Amino acid sequence: MLIVKILLGLVGLGIVVFVHELGHFIAARLVGIDVEAFSIGWGKPILKKKIGAVEYRLGLFPLGGYCKMKGENEFQEAWENKEKSIKPVPGTFYGTSPFKRCIVSFMGPFFNLLFAILVMSIIWGIGFEVNTLENRIVLLSDISPGSVNPADEAGLQTGDRIIEINGRKTENYHDIQENIAVNPEAKLPLKVERGSEVLSLTVKPTLEKSTGAGRIGVYFWTSPLIDAVAEGSPAAAAGLQKGDRILKVNGENFEYTVALIKILESRPAFLNIEYERGGKALNTDIRITYTEDGPEDPGMAWETIKYHTPALNVFTAIAKGVSEAWKTFTVSVRSLTLLFRGIDLTQAVSGPVRITYMVGDVATEGFGQSFGAGISSMANFLALISIALCIMNLLPLPILDGGMILLFIIEALRRKPLNPRAIYIFQTVGVVLIFSLMIFAVFGDILFLARR
Repeated sequence: MLIVKILLGLVGLGIVVFVHELGHFIAARLVGIDVEAFSIGWGKPILKKKIGAVEYRLGLFPLGGYCKMKGENEFQEAWENKEKSIKPVPGTFYGTSPFKRCIVSFMGPFFNLLFAILVMSIIWGIGFEVNTLENRIVLLSDISPGSVNPADEAGLQTGDRIIEINGRKTENYHDIQENIAVNPEAKLPLKVERGSEVLSLTVKPTLEKSTGAGRIGVYFWTSPLIDAVAEGSPAAAAGLQKGDRILKVNGENFEYTVALIKILESRPAFLNIEYERGGKALNTDIRITYTEDGPEDPGMAWETIKYHTPALNVFTAIAKGVSEAWKTFTVSVRSLTLLFRGIDLTQAVSGPVRITYMVGDVATEGFGQSFGAGISSMANFLALISIALCIMNLLPLPILDGGMILLFIIEALRRKPLNPRAIYIFQTVGVVLIFSLMIFAVFGDILFLARR
């Protein structure tokens, strides 16, 4: 299964990178910059064909790609030759105006955004399967007594339904997470349904330093109705089946599934399960084994809210795709500010290893439900990664597209070519920064995988 996850992740990440390079390629051709090579994949070309002035290649590793533009490294040659400016040669990268170079640099990230809009529009156009949870909560303090969290201070109680946060309706638990995560340390007005009452409360999420997200100290409420039992699992050995409803565990009423966390803290060897099947009350025992990381999964999946969204017409689907992509874009930009608020970067910053694993994990989990769910889950996650790549590359940092755009804007304002030495130093600093960040991210990835 791990190999499948890695392969799916590599393919998915490769698609996103390829789209980025395709944007640079098309823009370069449109503004008159000669492209020497355009490759699908990296490594030694296993296939190549020259059409016009461009050599099209298929790399040994068909993941991502690159666009090699004529003269894009002329600044290095000019610096080595101690020249004070780059000689503008027609058809080369630095032989065009700063404005055109800005367009070429911008089109890579822009294509990532377009790709996300396209994917999200298609998903909404054909409809997709949704697997979500209720907007009902369980307090963390009821599972781990002694802990005091923002939810407790706000007056929330286990069993409450959060129906609105900061003026936005929350129809499921994902909506709750989404609104809380991007608002750490902000006072958020809530509307809470408790029995027949609707209460107005205020909560102030704390900053979770391991993720950079806001948290209030709640779990999701899931009723203990079994949706699936893994073959060969302890639950299967105990005779439990899909459709069984758990009533009691070790003699205690079992209203919501996360209560199992508290029960397993005492490390019982068996769980005595009282359950209902077809109107009859039955009883069985599940054997629990433990590892250094805690109890092993007994093999029960709980029933969640499942539905299929209706297929939208073309124009409505495109409008929805643009709306969803823009919402993701703005939330991601807001989340960037959290990087400067003392979070644990080894947890919050993902490198290529972790991203590959996450893409594969989302895809395999989706395919485990159905082929359609797998396709829509992977496509949606790729759209999110594509937007993240767009934002990252637009940052005004050396070596990134945003850094190059900044250089070209400065050049245009000065109305004279930049000094090759300045470009070389700028790019060298960028290489060091990005390489250092990559090492840091991969280190975090290794820690992440070690906990899998």
